[in-house]
Amino acid sequence: MARLGLVVGKRTDNRAVVRNYIKRTIRETFRLNAQSLAGLDLVVRSRQAFGRKERVAVREELQDLFARIRRRCPV
Repeated sequence: MARLGLVVGKRTDNRAVVRNYIKRTIRETFRLNAQSLAGLDLVVRSRQAFGRKERVAVREELQDLFARIRRRCPV
């Protein structure tokens, strides 16, 4: 079973609402891809805040990153 660690600090955005939205988006994307990442522990650090407009692009970027991880770390 894959595990996820999140780092979304105050430097990303001062508002807790935005930081929580970022975490929810990352968790949901991870949940949808966790089956294929079985056996891996991942840490995702958000350096830039994003909103609803950029959500689709961020999800696609995360899915690409997860795919690259799967290719590099076959379990």
